[in-house]
Amino acid sequence: MLVMVVDTATAAVTAALARIDDDVTLLAERVTVDARGAGELLAPQIAAVLAEGEAVPGDLAAVVAGVGPGPFTGLRAGMVTAAALGHALAIPVYGVCTLDAIGLVLPGRALVATDARRKEVYWATYVDGVRLDGPDVAKPADLALAGIGVAAGDGAEKYADVLGVPVEGPRYPGALALAALAADRVRSKAPGETLTPLYLRRPDAVLPGERKPALQ
Repeated sequence: MLVMVVDTATAAVTAALARIDDDVTLLAERVTVDARGAGELLAPQIAAVLAEGEAVPGDLAAVVAGVGPGPFTGLRAGMVTAAALGHALAIPVYGVCTLDAIGLVLPGRALVATDARRKEVYWATYVDGVRLDGPDVAKPADLALAGIGVAAGDGAEKYADVLGVPVEGPRYPGALALAALAADRVRSKAPGETLTPLYLRRPDAVLPGERKPALQ
């Protein structure tokens, strides 16, 4: 089954074509690091990976989308595109936590931290690729890192001196890992999902005179 993979939760705008059968195989991938370019870059990248994979939209069996955590503007570009593609083709859409796609490939006890701006990171911890805590957002200095042996993500790289943990993993989520995290749902033809973004923050924009709503 052919699957389109999209993710815009980090500065890496990703589109990829994958085949999911007994294994997960990446057929084509486009990644552009541009934190402000998701809206303009994603559609051309989708067209490019379809062309490289000698496929057309009607060949797709599902769409896999990174649901964050990530900044509102960038994250919604990928999620809206994924939802629209799934609706237009009448195929299921599956959401994947973007941090999990980085944590999946890390050994032992690990931290994944991506840049949340405002001197904060989106983070989660993992044990042999399985999420233990998170996702959440925090200042790097506030993270509890006892027992953490390795860190990954652009946030971990940016604040390596604060974290004091070796940074050895990928900076951004890989399309192959994103596809792998949804593979069981694709194989079983599970019902599609309503994508729920992991913003983890209150919205910045409020009406005059109003306060920001409390996080639920």
